[in-house]
Amino acid sequence: MDIFKPIDLSKDAKKPGIESVEKTRCLIIGSGPAGYTAAIYAARANLKPVLYTGLQMGGQLTTTTEVENFPGYPDGITGPAMMEEFKKQAERFGTEIRFGIATNADFSGKTHKVTIDENKVIEADTVIIATGATARYLGLEAGSRYAGMGVSACATCDGFFYKGKDVAVVGGGDTAAEEATYLAGLCRKVYLIVRRNVLRASKAMQEEVLNFPNIEVLWEHQAIDLFGENGVEGVVLVRKKGTPQEETVKVKIDGFFLAIGHTPNSDVFKDFIETDGTGYIKTIPGTTKTKVQGVFAAGDVQDPVYRQAVTAAGSGCMAAIDAERYLLELHS
Repeated sequence: MDIFKPIDLSKDAKKPGIESVEKTRCLIIGSGPAGYTAAIYAARANLKPVLYTGLQMGGQLTTTTEVENFPGYPDGITGPAMMEEFKKQAERFGTEIRFGIATNADFSGKTHKVTIDENKVIEADTVIIATGATARYLGLEAGSRYAGMGVSACATCDGFFYKGKDVAVVGGGDTAAEEATYLAGLCRKVYLIVRRNVLRASKAMQEEVLNFPNIEVLWEHQAIDLFGENGVEGVVLVRKKGTPQEETVKVKIDGFFLAIGHTPNSDVFKDFIETDGTGYIKTIPGTTKTKVQGVFAAGDVQDPVYRQAVTAAGSGCMAAIDAERYLLELHS
């Protein structure tokens, strides 16, 4: 039996650019740990899931080097290699994996519609959104040049690699303060680079940062470049930019951590799915259910707190089980 069956929906077929309409029981959008884990569980439950990878197959982990904190890999593994293993496992149980991007969604009816690449409509009984979140970067060319070579957007993920070394954290909010204090427990020295002369972090977090003996706050500094031969060896900063006291300084560091936030990849679904002020999809506590029946969210797109591969995988498992139970209730 075909997983997808062409169906005749005149109102969709007449839409400009729509070339085909297909139907499936379970559509998964996203190919990080959440998406692939959801696919493994959904496929084993005989939901015959179809997974669209998004622009970055494998998600954020494909931009990392060593992953040492995911259970089951005692010697560590690279992010791309781990995601390839996830992909193979999902395919082993029958998941159909396709490259494509969700460009539109309509969750107003009983059957959910997602447009892929602006020309294909997928009708699904259940949809699992696992589109992740994108770390905000400073826009420095060096940020791309040193990706995986000293630049990180996750202290919890990569901090261990800088044990006993000097690092810098960029940001002035709670996230930056938390990252700095976490790294202070591992590193010899932590520079907190703050653009303004105050921290935006909560009072409690400010006090914690200012009381750490190995955290030095660089007030009114902005990072403009990084340098190093085979990885980050230092950061170039502008102090008091735009004032008569403006000066350029260089600080030697081994790691450069960005803590200016993440942007959840949820824009396509916002007309139908409830999100918080930042864009994280809201789910019913203890589940992956959204306010739309049959639509579930897993991984970083709904997790503003942990944002770890292992928690994303766990919520992917939950989403597949929630989807399976929803379908059983729907047809009982």
